[in-house]
Amino acid sequence: MIADERMNAFIDSLDAGNTPFLNEIESEAKKTNVPIIRAQVQSLIKLLLAMQKPTSILEVGCAIGFSALLMGEYAPEGCHITTIEKYEKRIPVAKENFRRAGREDMITLLEGDAAEILKGLDGTYDFIFMDAAKGQYIHFLPEVLRLLSKGGILLSDNVLQDGDVIESRFAVTRRNRTIHSRMREYLYELKHHPDLETVILPVGDGVTISVKRT
Repeated sequence: MIADERMNAFIDSLDAGNTPFLNEIESEAKKTNVPIIRAQVQSLIKLLLAMQKPTSILEVGCAIGFSALLMGEYAPEGCHITTIEKYEKRIPVAKENFRRAGREDMITLLEGDAAEILKGLDGTYDFIFMDAAKGQYIHFLPEVLRLLSKGGILLSDNVLQDGDVIESRFAVTRRNRTIHSRMREYLYELKHHPDLETVILPVGDGVTISVKRT
């Protein structure tokens, strides 16, 4: 963990929680070992949505739809969410969860490789949530920035890799070295891109909040 376990437990104990349906989806995800966003990241998303009041949201990485449903619950009325997922076993579960929540008109699920789907999207999004394969963030970034509206927010999750990102590439396992180097490249690009103002926060497994300059 990035932060002290006791501190995380204390912060989580103060959280007001979610709706019963979101709690049910979260419980189902844990039982089936599907990773979902951590409690503190959930709270951060609620705050950012309250501040930004987006009319259009793009999510890269849907899984079973928990985070899309969370955003649907706390986004302003009239907001539309587009989410992308390529893992075939999770797509029908996400669709069923959207149906159960009555959010089929609010949430559009695009099936396939995000790298290809992003290239085909038009228009802009006020809020983009990056929560896909960490090693692909840097490859998604050019299209994501094209789609992010001026003044829009890009939130990226799991950027500190349980602290491994600060280690030498030789200190991480060989299988994780590519992800390690790509995430470092991604963080550098976010902090130095002329169109972005970015902060890196040790929330959950690390997040970045980037605002596209106007």
